Amino acid sequence: QSICSLRGCCWSPQSDTRVPWCFFSPRHGYRVQGSQRSTRSGKLGLGPPLPTPLTSHPTQHLLFVSQGFEATLQRLPSPSLFGKEIHTVLLTGEYQTRSRFRFKITDPKAQRFEVPHEHVRPFTGSAASGLQYKVEL
Repeated sequence: QSICSLRGCCWSPQSDTRVPWCFFSPRHGYRVQGSQRSTRSGKLGLGPPLPTPLTSHPTQHLLFVSQGFEATLQRLPSPSLFGKEIHTVLLTGEYQTRSRFRFKITDPKAQRFEVPHEHVRPFTGSAASGLQYKVEL
């Protein structure tokens, strides 16, 4: 109980052994700072001919499609658990498919190592529709 209190957590003994007695209060964690912003991706597409006398062929142009959102999160004042907390983080969310939502939390002030993975490629599609999940900030 004393360690729980030192962390700034809540202590509540329970009869059900599956329920934790020590847990974070709503005052731990991060809050959205400002508003979330839509993210877009550009990809080449064919469009109608440009209205010039030089060509009547379709032209390539850059299409911007919505992919998801990003939001800046600010750490709430609370005791340190592990040290070296990052006080401002960037949350990026992508609605990749009807059943897959990808989120990534990064430090907007410093480039950090990311584990390379051959199957995780940058998302270039547009946001999926008919989602089987709900995302709230």
